[in-house]
Amino acid sequence: MRVATGFDEEGTLVLDGKQRLVAVLVRLSDANEVAPGQWYLEAGFGRLDGINHPAFADLESA
Repeated sequence: MRVATGFDEEGTLVLDGKQRLVAVLVRLSDANEVAPGQWYLEAGFGRLDGINHPAFADLESA
């Protein structure tokens, strides 16, 4: 799914074991200067809500 971040990023929804939305991850473009091609925590909910928005090498790592 596309996420409207201003860069038309590929995204995925992350659900917990009870099928509740806990995060939205976006794949940063290969042209991104900080973390090219990595998955970034665009938004976290519940325990994942906060100021820390890490990037991950792949969805498995996230």
